Amino acid sequence: MSEVIINAEKWVKSLFASDTTGHDWYHTDRVRKNALTIARQENADLIICELAALLHDAGDDKFHNSEEAGRLFVMQWLEKQSITRDDKIKVMEAIDTVSFKGGFNRPPEHIEGKVVQDADRLDALGAIGVARCFMFAGNKGDAMHIPDKKPREEMTKEDYRNGESTAINHFYEKLLTLTSSMKTKTGYKMAEERHAFLKTFLDQFYEEWSGKK
Repeated sequence: MSEVIINAEKWVKSLFASDTTGHDWYHTDRVRKNALTIARQENADLIICELAALLHDAGDDKFHNSEEAGRLFVMQWLEKQSITRDDKIKVMEAIDTVSFKGGFNRPPEHIEGKVVQDADRLDALGAIGVARCFMFAGNKGDAMHIPDKKPREEMTKEDYRNGESTAINHFYEKLLTLTSSMKTKTGYKMAEERHAFLKTFLDQFYEEWSGKK
């Protein structure tokens, strides 16, 4: 399996070499590291978790014409790798439930899927999460903050992906909801500190915005 991991690293690096949305290779690598940390504590299959973490964005529908096209893209790559059919199925099952999709994603059924989902969501929290939030907003063309523009409370998946928002509103529409959605005890514990940082950041942001600091 070590050869497959190396192949996955090379493939994903090439796919996201020029990414400016916050889904670059370094995001993938951090998710992989988070997944391995959680998997060791949760007694999950380390290889399945690592491979699924490496591939988790390769087929995401925000980079393809449809979910089906994205799944096929990853499955075709997996078919060329020297791993068992059962392992391929497990990897795909984990990948299928990772993406947030505005809260409309299907919940993971197995521990490996829970581990990788938590690992990905951790990277949207804390200092890294703040940096990625503003990077994504800039890439999308959204404003940093518009005081009169309130966070969207009800969204379709299409609204979440393509609707207009702001970087600050994204905290309320997604980031601050993630900790409560963690699927593993280890992931939740890791998320708590990062969640607190988001709230501290927002407090400081609003004070600076109003001229109080």
